Amino acid sequence: MSHTTPEASGLDPAMLRDQLFDLWNRKDLQMLHLAALQGFSKLSEPLEALLTILESCPGKQKGRSHTLGHHILMEFQTWIKEHPQVNLSSVSEQQAVALQRRALNLLTDTQPNFVDSLINIYQLNSLDPAILRLHITGLHALNCYKEMCVPLIVQDKMSVAVSFVSGYSHLEERLVKLLDSWCHPSFCVAELNSQFPRLNLTKQRMEQIQPKMLTKHVLRLMEKFKIDKGLCPNALHKRRLDSLRFLMYKRFVDKGMTEENWIDHVQYVVADDLELQIHLVEMLVRYSCLRKASQWSLRYNIPRYRLPYGVWETQQSLPRALQQISLSDTAETEWESAQSHCEKFYQVPLTKDKVHFVDTPEALERCQSIVLKEGVVVGVDMEWQPTFGCISTQQVALIQLAVSDRVFLVDLCARRFCEHPETIRFIRSLFSQQSVLKLGYGMAGDLKCLLATWPQLQEDPLKMEGMLDLLSIHKKIQHSALSRTHNGPKEVLVGEDCAEKGLSLLVQQVLGRPLDKTEQMSNWEKRPLRISQIRYAVADAYCLLEVYSVVSRNPASFGLPDDLRSISSSQSEMSRDKKLKEKKGKQTKQTLEKEECQGAQRVSPSRSDPEKGVLYGEKPSEDSPPLPPQQLRVVCDNMLQGLGRYLRCLGVDVVMLENTDDHRVAAKLAQAEGRVILTCGQPFQTLRSQVAEGRCLSLDCSEKARDQAVRVLKHFNVQPTPSDIFSRCQACNSDQYVAVPRDDMVGMLKKKGLLPDQDNTDLMHQEEEKHDDILTPKLPRYALQCRWASLSGLDPDTLTFPGGAPIQLHTVPPTLLPRIPLFYICTRCGKVFWEGSHFGRVLSMFQEVLHISDEDNESAAVPITAAQQN
Repeated sequence: MSHTTPEASGLDPAMLRDQLFDLWNRKDLQMLHLAALQGFSKLSEPLEALLTILESCPGKQKGRSHTLGHHILMEFQTWIKEHPQVNLSSVSEQQAVALQRRALNLLTDTQPNFVDSLINIYQLNSLDPAILRLHITGLHALNCYKEMCVPLIVQDKMSVAVSFVSGYSHLEERLVKLLDSWCHPSFCVAELNSQFPRLNLTKQRMEQIQPKMLTKHVLRLMEKFKIDKGLCPNALHKRRLDSLRFLMYKRFVDKGMTEENWIDHVQYVVADDLELQIHLVEMLVRYSCLRKASQWSLRYNIPRYRLPYGVWETQQSLPRALQQISLSDTAETEWESAQSHCEKFYQVPLTKDKVHFVDTPEALERCQSIVLKEGVVVGVDMEWQPTFGCISTQQVALIQLAVSDRVFLVDLCARRFCEHPETIRFIRSLFSQQSVLKLGYGMAGDLKCLLATWPQLQEDPLKMEGMLDLLSIHKKIQHSALSRTHNGPKEVLVGEDCAEKGLSLLVQQVLGRPLDKTEQMSNWEKRPLRISQIRYAVADAYCLLEVYSVVSRNPASFGLPDDLRSISSSQSEMSRDKKLKEKKGKQTKQTLEKEECQGAQRVSPSRSDPEKGVLYGEKPSEDSPPLPPQQLRVVCDNMLQGLGRYLRCLGVDVVMLENTDDHRVAAKLAQAEGRVILTCGQPFQTLRSQVAEGRCLSLDCSEKARDQAVRVLKHFNVQPTPSDIFSRCQACNSDQYVAVPRDDMVGMLKKKGLLPDQDNTDLMHQEEEKHDDILTPKLPRYALQCRWASLSGLDPDTLTFPGGAPIQLHTVPPTLLPRIPLFYICTRCGKVFWEGSHFGRVLSMFQEVLHISDEDNESAAVPITAAQQN
């Protein structure tokens, strides 16, 4: 079948190849261009002819960036855009598959820059996986294992490589070891270029071989193929190092973890890995203090030559009593909470004698007689030991069962109690009994751990009857609240200025006070449990009863139907609708990709409509009033760090992922801190499924960071003012500063030996200039948008803040002192700022989104600029 209207027999592909080869040798690229376009139109079967030409084209295997084959391929892509009718759909299915097979062979035996073009022209993304596996089998027969795996991994076809090795233990092991070798800290992507020079390692493809992504694959495949952990040392080290960073953040920055819990988890994560032990000491120097770092270095007996500066000296000065890590003797022994705790958090209306441990068959029998009564309502919750991703599934350590007048704590860590037949029989009865209403919150995670605890529940599946997940009710309440409110952008103002999340947020919304989640990340396998742990476990289960009681008495006031149990089914329908919507979106994407492969010129959304398409996510109501930047809390994926810096510069509360962080960290932060996720590219689909609708937005990676920032601000109707600029620390996102006059700064620099005598003399000569300055230096224009701490909180000996951060005095040039009357120091990280020239640049850069009043215009005329970091 002819695609165009050429001569009857069409042009012979060999003749066209020879003609183009002659022009190539004469280096007449202009004539080559014309001859190629004219020749393609004369071919009777252009798609088949192109493969014939490329297969016989000289120099195709030399890895050169400029070859005849490459030029011919580029010219064909130009030509096919003007002839969209030339595509695989215009030939029979059998012919199309034959052409795809030939193109696939070229991918294996050609230069890197052929790959993308061949995939597009011959639609290899839609190729039957069975054909790909057959092709891979052929490569393996030729002993081309790495040649097969590496291109597949780089081209995001990990699933194909996995399906090929599945069932062959030696291949499974080799694949996992290959991926693990790429997780080593010293691994460089450039090594792949040298080993596989024909690979086209674009920026997008390099993302597939970053340690954070590879670690995820290694640990998943390690469990899937049941491979010994000893064969995956690099991935496990990477995951544990990331966990250690998280623990440092939770303890010393977020302050959301007790010292005892932190010690338990740190010892589990670090284990006997010397490198992790050294990382721990280094982080303690940075996050805490030299004394704590010294104590841990002594605990692990770290060699002196591996210690950070100052740790060895601190070790020598520590009294023997302080050389050991010890917990304070302030553990609670009373069941009743302190008055301050009662005023701040939800309290269970039960005395301690109403809490019963179930750790023997006899105690279980008493529990059953109450919990399994017909018509009873039971609050169900479970606790397990956090493993920070080092193990995908955890086993349940404690099951809490709350009824109206008591709470049972089923202790699965009690000796042999977990394996007792009556225990398993009770679990089956509890979850399958229709007449007993079981209340939970996010029960999918609990049930997953339950199945990991008792594998026999998978062999003989657990029947689930009489269940009500309050997470579904919570989503409905939030959805109803959003539908009724017009006070701000959708999703962003849910729980405004509230750090609560999940069940704690629901309890606060319904009962008035949140849960105290301090013990959430406890070591739940350690016995005996502390009073604070028991109180937390009891509250987590009993609050479900009280929430259900309040909501069920007047469901309409919460925007709920009379029958609360019907919400679960409606949520399932919403889930099905969401899946259908995603499937439709995927089909649309495939259609667009197909059109692009066929040469149709696809218009970028940013060109067709600058307000739509580029930023994917639910747009807030246009009627909503402007939002102050301080009320927008976002987490930026590590691909959008430039955007994050600009938003932070304008006063937005921004957390940015580190380059080594997994994308999933963004979802965890969004859930934990009520943030909106800003991302781009592939992670969008994964991340948006883990947060509420409208709380994950995807931007165009090709846009400049400044333009991305403008889009985000307009999307949420955020209107920063000049006083918002630099109201947050550009390094750590804190909004608390301390003002340090020049004299105090001079004294600090002298104390640390950073101010030579000659500089001091120069300063004395500048004394008259100093008095010409404003006698009482004014705080910067952003003073009202910040929190200001007192200088008295600074440790005068170590020059560190209460959080442990030292002032970064080395960033202050002595020559700056005569000109700067006042310095501003971030109390979280110790960064030093001063009035500089950045403000004017930011002001002009973001004029279109800044709300500038008359007062701002007047002050802008004064040559004062905002804080500048050296």
